[in-house]
Amino acid sequence: MRLDKFISSQRTDLSRNDVKALVRKGLVTVNGQAVRKSDIQIDENSARVTVNGEEISYREFLYLMLNKPQGVVCSTKEGACPTVIDIIPEEYRREGLFPAGRLDKDTEGFVLLTDDGQLAHRMLSPRSHVPKRYFVRLEKPCEQGYCEAFESGMTIDGNEKCLPAQLFPLDNENECEVVLHEGKFHQIKRMFEALGNKVIYLKRIMIGSLPLDDSLPLGGVKEIEDITPLEER
Repeated sequence: MRLDKFISSQRTDLSRNDVKALVRKGLVTVNGQAVRKSDIQIDENSARVTVNGEEISYREFLYLMLNKPQGVVCSTKEGACPTVIDIIPEEYRREGLFPAGRLDKDTEGFVLLTDDGQLAHRMLSPRSHVPKRYFVRLEKPCEQGYCEAFESGMTIDGNEKCLPAQLFPLDNENECEVVLHEGKFHQIKRMFEALGNKVIYLKRIMIGSLPLDDSLPLGGVKEIEDITPLEER
């Protein structure tokens, strides 16, 4: 791979012209040696590249765990509200990064950001049924029969059939956890509305078998090293 392409693909805050300028200043090294041209070919898998003393490692794909706050939309397009791409640090931004799946604007929690389209397709395919777990706070207490209703595969809004889901009551009678195996529009809210209740707070806390990192603050992001749990059913 060309050196300038390698650097700009891993550091989207640096254009190829920026890389050329850094090379002219002697601030780019490959395997410990300052380079004189930005278009040299390197082995992206083994070359040790530094820019201004900072080493840049090659990652074919990027996988990020974002703890999405309320008021942020799962989109890559600019609009009236900030997007999940807008709020991540500059060093993580790269071409093709997008949210694999969506959370409502007023829902918090785990959003996966990646540029791996094949992984996202596998996870979002209706045939995959990758589970997603949510913490839910309700306006009224959970009632007897909610668990059975979720497990039976509810019909919402008259004719929309849901896959069986799981509901787990918590110690606080107004709180529970829900596991979905699909992602219909406003699904959890609509399911509880069908039961005569209302969701007042919703947070995604797990995708597959990978839980949201408890230490990650709202708006915080971290790189995912092992993606295997994301696809576990």
